[in-house]
Amino acid sequence: MTLSRIELADWRAVHSWASVAEVCRFQTWGPNTEEQTRAFVMTAVEAWSRTPQQRFAHVVRVDGDVVGMGELHIRSRGQRQGEIAYAVHPRVWGRGVGTAIGKELLARGFEDLELHRIYATCDPRNLGSARVLGKLGMTREGRHRHTALIRDGWRDSDMFSILEDEWRAVTPSTRSPQE
Repeated sequence: MTLSRIELADWRAVHSWASVAEVCRFQTWGPNTEEQTRAFVMTAVEAWSRTPQQRFAHVVRVDGDVVGMGELHIRSRGQRQGEIAYAVHPRVWGRGVGTAIGKELLARGFEDLELHRIYATCDPRNLGSARVLGKLGMTREGRHRHTALIRDGWRDSDMFSILEDEWRAVTPSTRSPQE
């Protein structure tokens, strides 16, 4: 599995799950039309050239095929806080792809961007996503009520986070002592 910067050519692969109702069930977006997915990917690609960069979108490949994506958003540079999000094609659900994406995003956030706190939210009904966040070592902080209006009404959001010290305590460093 490899995580790489999203490219315009990835839009069809992204659309293969962004157009699936089951994938979008707990999201404010989707199921996407081709035009919506192309616009989303274009915006994600353009974010790489913004200064300062706030959004880092990646796709994940398994055996050469794009099967998911993850994003890290800088929510406050001053407070060193970011947010992660991910989506995975249903054909690879339950295979650890979401967890692998999350681990890589956390590593980039804490090691490369020197963030202090990274959080994620999920609909309380999305038990699979809550399991992934738990596997990442994130702590459930609580529930925010009616945070998003989605197709079946107002959605609550469970808030999860991990602090840099917590992450470092369970993650072997990939940096040399001189850095």
